[in-house]
Amino acid sequence: MEGLSDRLESLKADFAAVASQFEMTWTLSPASRKKRLAIFVSKEDHCLLELLWQWQAGDLDADIAVIVSNHPDMKPIADSFGVPYHYIPVTADTKAEAERRQIETVAASQADVIILARYMQILSPWFIEHYRNRIINIHHSFLPAFVGGKPYAQAYNRGVKLIGATAHYVTEELDGGPIIEQDVQRVSHRDNAGDLKRIGRHIERIVLARAVVWHVEDRILVHANKTVVFN
Repeated sequence: MEGLSDRLESLKADFAAVASQFEMTWTLSPASRKKRLAIFVSKEDHCLLELLWQWQAGDLDADIAVIVSNHPDMKPIADSFGVPYHYIPVTADTKAEAERRQIETVAASQADVIILARYMQILSPWFIEHYRNRIINIHHSFLPAFVGGKPYAQAYNRGVKLIGATAHYVTEELDGGPIIEQDVQRVSHRDNAGDLKRIGRHIERIVLARAVVWHVEDRILVHANKTVVFN
């Protein structure tokens, strides 16, 4: 709508009275302002590449502001897309300092949301609190099954016939945050653990990309530990 940006503050003030009456928690986000993404990644590139491809194609209506990693491996990919890359190593002894540097990097990039594109580190409660309901993770199983590490090995050992992936907001509970999107694919006894991982990588990249698109388009409401997604 023409002139809407000039009226944004007055609209907020007008709606505040209604929101107060009904004790509403609310935000007003102009669709004309693209959200800025900070992507965290470790050594696997499939989820990162999917986001970059969708962004390059115009299917992800956002700005990828920065890529942060605890390894140097993904820098050539970031460079090829012209996205700033920050290598911040993390060890048990340096985790607190590394997270402080990560927060500073994200803040400097003016990112609105953090995407964990197979970032293989557990974030501290201190870090999470800075971006409550603004950190999206992809977990390589159909939660709540196979929480934690090596879910494909867990799935293979259990002999499952379906494997999946789950995109969710990050909370202090490991892999227990509000679920945004999930998908599955059928497998059989003929598939070994390596096959499950290969099949699962495709599911992961699609599920994460869907969740990110829905977040940047403000289609998601979080209530308690659940989400409502407006498709």
